[in-house]
Amino acid sequence: MNQSALDRSILGGFAKGPVIATKEALSFWGGVDPATGSVIDVHHPLHGTCLTGGIVMMPSSRGSCTGSGVLLDLVLTGRAPAALVFSEAEDVLTLGALIASEMFGKPLPVLRLGPEAFAALARAKTTVLSDTAVVADGLEIPIAPPATAALDLTASDRAMLEGRQGIAVQQAMRIICAMAEQQGAHGLVDVMQGHIDGCIYASPANLTFAEKMADMGARVRIPTTMNAISVDRANWQTQGVPSTFGAPAARLADAYVRMGCRPTFTCSPYLLDSAPRAGESIAWAESNAVIFANTVLGARTAKHPDFLDLCIALTARAPLSGVYLDEHRKARRIIDIELPEQVDDAFWPLIGYLAGRRAPDRIPLLRGLGPAQPTQDDLKALCAAFGTTSAAPMLHVEGVTPEAAGAARDDADRASISRTDMAAAWTVLNGGPEEVELVAIGSPHASLSECRALAEVLAGRRRHADVAVIVTAGRQVISDARNEGLLGRLEEAGVQVLPDLCWCSISEPLFPTHTRALITNSGKYAHYGPGLSGRAVRFSNLADCVTAALTGRVAARLPEWLS
Repeated sequence: MNQSALDRSILGGFAKGPVIATKEALSFWGGVDPATGSVIDVHHPLHGTCLTGGIVMMPSSRGSCTGSGVLLDLVLTGRAPAALVFSEAEDVLTLGALIASEMFGKPLPVLRLGPEAFAALARAKTTVLSDTAVVADGLEIPIAPPATAALDLTASDRAMLEGRQGIAVQQAMRIICAMAEQQGAHGLVDVMQGHIDGCIYASPANLTFAEKMADMGARVRIPTTMNAISVDRANWQTQGVPSTFGAPAARLADAYVRMGCRPTFTCSPYLLDSAPRAGESIAWAESNAVIFANTVLGARTAKHPDFLDLCIALTARAPLSGVYLDEHRKARRIIDIELPEQVDDAFWPLIGYLAGRRAPDRIPLLRGLGPAQPTQDDLKALCAAFGTTSAAPMLHVEGVTPEAAGAARDDADRASISRTDMAAAWTVLNGGPEEVELVAIGSPHASLSECRALAEVLAGRRRHADVAVIVTAGRQVISDARNEGLLGRLEEAGVQVLPDLCWCSISEPLFPTHTRALITNSGKYAHYGPGLSGRAVRFSNLADCVTAALTGRVAARLPEWLS
């Protein structure tokens, strides 16, 4: 096969192995078990497949920024794929492979192929790849070397790159420049604040990286908040969390605090008093936060992978690419949505989930939602669910979000979401048994208004004795809830409100061990929950979650607005 300009090595190296190909993007965090290398996302076509030693082919990654940490852990434990082959731009897994090579001397080849070569290789059974070619079942694809861009660096950038501000900053700038080159950027951009996602203890690799950087003297130079962590930092020892997990999870959080990060421990940093303004360039990781910042706040941030988030916070510089640039914030797909009458809170995460499936690789403009007048909480739920099924860092909602007017490119294509599509997705996400033992609220972390709504519908009633009701929320929200007496009202109703960790990082015994099935109003957790918890997960509205809390069961049915 003749070489195409699109067939290029991103990270070099030699690999051979069986071809494992899929047409659907995959989030390694929540989708791949780092202990086995197997796909645990029950909604993915590769569910149950072990990726170890394979030449893994997919269009791009999707979902959580923490996928870079999972891949790094797989590399360090010998459970990683032999190579990764993408057909589109990809940052999260590429960054994990870059860290493995740069900091730990363990290269993992990453390639990007054009449509023709990608389709041809996906049909092969086994392949051998090098820096110059891919050979598979009689097929040979010439590969261009990694792109090298002449980055326009400032004097300060060069000083950091030359080590004049310490080895930690030098290492961070090396990684930033390498990512900028593979993204095709020509320079870097100043950022005003950061948000760290790598503080979640997704695997031992996250701790290895953070403590190595902290030991090198790393110190953030911009205000930097922290994502939810994997334990209740102050109480995990009294909550029965095993020290084999709790101790390293706490050490990971402490390492970032030692580097100057603010211990906010929330996956909803847009709820903090430090939330950015429209037009501000920031550097956030955590997929739901990135999408909300770009979409709803009008701030500017790429979907930065774990590890790159810290590198940027140490330098205050990010690759000037992607949605930092006006032209890349345009919608390449218009999605027309059939709006049912009198939708409730479950409508928004369901639409986010479906919109991500309709636009897995591009920014969409959603049309038809304006008359429903979504609240900030509705948009929060929509953005979070969108991030589970799409790799895009933002979306637009016509008549609602700040950049929606004129957001569609002239060549944008069209798609639609019908009531029939909604009903089918609802059935997929709501397929568990009627009996539930757990109600899960707060993925992403609950807002103060969401806590108020729950308290109002539970007023004067107590949960069923066999059903746990757990809300995860950030420290600031919990403090505000305590000050207005809201926290006491929730606790009187039998609701447990947990700080610091969120549903995507909660583990036993805080996750009730007797649970066989749970219900949530989060589209994000409805997607990730089955793979992360090993339990049946049902998705519904807040009213059904309260019914489950009070009675221990909810009938499986379509909501009234779809009936």
